[in-house]
Amino acid sequence: MLYKLKPITSRLPAVTRPEGHVHFRTKMMWLVLILVLYFAMTNIVIYGLDEEEGIDLFAQYRAILAGAQFSLMHLGIGPIVTGSIIMQLFTGAKIIKLNLKNDEDKAVYQGTQKLLVLIMIVVEAVPQVYGFMEPSERFINGMDGVWADHGVALARSMIVLQLFVGSYLVFLMDEVVSKWGIGSGISLFIAAGVAQQIFTGSLNWHGVTPGAPLNVSDNTPAGTIPKTIYLFHHMSAGELSSVGYERIFLMSPNPMVALIGTIVIFLFVAYTESSRIELPLAHGGARGARGRYPIKLIYASNIPVILMAALLANVSMFSMLFWSHPSFQNVPLLGENWMLGYYVEGDTRAAGGLAYYVSTVGGVGDWLLPLLSDQYLAGTGLDKTRLQISIHVLVYLAVMIIGSVMFAKFWIETTNMGAEAVASQIESSGMQIPGFRRDPRVLKRVLERYIPVVTVISGAVVGGLAAGADLIGTVGNASGTGVLLAVGIMIQLYDAIGREQMMEMHPVLRGFFGGE
Repeated sequence: MLYKLKPITSRLPAVTRPEGHVHFRTKMMWLVLILVLYFAMTNIVIYGLDEEEGIDLFAQYRAILAGAQFSLMHLGIGPIVTGSIIMQLFTGAKIIKLNLKNDEDKAVYQGTQKLLVLIMIVVEAVPQVYGFMEPSERFINGMDGVWADHGVALARSMIVLQLFVGSYLVFLMDEVVSKWGIGSGISLFIAAGVAQQIFTGSLNWHGVTPGAPLNVSDNTPAGTIPKTIYLFHHMSAGELSSVGYERIFLMSPNPMVALIGTIVIFLFVAYTESSRIELPLAHGGARGARGRYPIKLIYASNIPVILMAALLANVSMFSMLFWSHPSFQNVPLLGENWMLGYYVEGDTRAAGGLAYYVSTVGGVGDWLLPLLSDQYLAGTGLDKTRLQISIHVLVYLAVMIIGSVMFAKFWIETTNMGAEAVASQIESSGMQIPGFRRDPRVLKRVLERYIPVVTVISGAVVGGLAAGADLIGTVGNASGTGVLLAVGIMIQLYDAIGREQMMEMHPVLRGFFGGE
């Protein structure tokens, strides 16, 4: 059935692959250009949108989805990742039976995924625009002049079109980085967005209320370091002892514990990224030629967490639509069903139901302080008991860990990183494990002792790290998951740049690394 879509998918705009080897300088040039274009798009506000009346459904997941509120990057990488999730689930469940080692089948798979991304752009854009992103009166009046009495419909359509163009440009930018640059465009955008949030969250010297003069009571600098310096400078020793240290270390925005948590996460992820099992290899034809095949502890990379975060973002978006959007409230079983999730007016975070228990935990202020203090418990504004908050933390941890393990297994199988695929790669390079016959079946049996186990451990570790980082909290609302992803992505990009430089120095190595 997917082959019947080939006449459509083969005509979709795409970035052509380079013919032959792309030099390192060219790859770095494309990497920098795409990064600059990404930041430019995050600063282009959607034309005709009334920002004051708009509600950002993805507010909790901004860092992970690499988007910017009410800009051309409003949807971020959400449609791309959601399309990937659907294709992986269908492939893992054997609903899609394609041999991804076959070039033609792989082309059909990628073309179908591209078509699915276009569909998901519309699926995610239309409900938001027609429910939570209001066009301005001036824009509507202008559209009335174009199409009398249909100004609202035309204005909303123009906003959907802008979101569609922006999201598809992101998809093409990801292809440019993957084919002409280094690494993955999706990963690059996530790391760039998180780095920006951490920088501003740590060093922003503007007040919490922009434009208002700074004061000790309610308008300190928003950044962690300027806020700490300002309070130490303007508070007496008695004031610091009574309320000052609590405000510095625990109270929003950007408390010191969040900055410390961000640094701890950075160091811990750097350590786990360097942990690996190395299988010794020897060349079957060249005596004395030896090497090692590294199986990292984070074998499945950070992709499972990205997929899991995108899935939870969609759960949050659709639960809010079913609860508050007039067009969705009448859907049988799902419309206004408090068990799916219910919301307080004007708040994008679920106040209860399934959506609440799987929603991101936003640092110690969301769970630890309410568990320890009645004052903080009342300050959450959600009317939750300590038992419900504890269940929320445990459910979120379990969902992130189990979901990441599942996506890790799907990812390994669909990206030729399983035992059988790796055995074929090693055998085709002329290498073998010393003491074993040079046979892919023998290699597969040896690798099956490690790869399936490491895959499960990898998914559990990244899921647990992401959830644990969310519990600690981070500066700049980057989220623990965002910091985890950014650190892992930067380490992997550093390794990839090192490999590219080595391939430039030794062109013979290109074949071993899959180059041309």
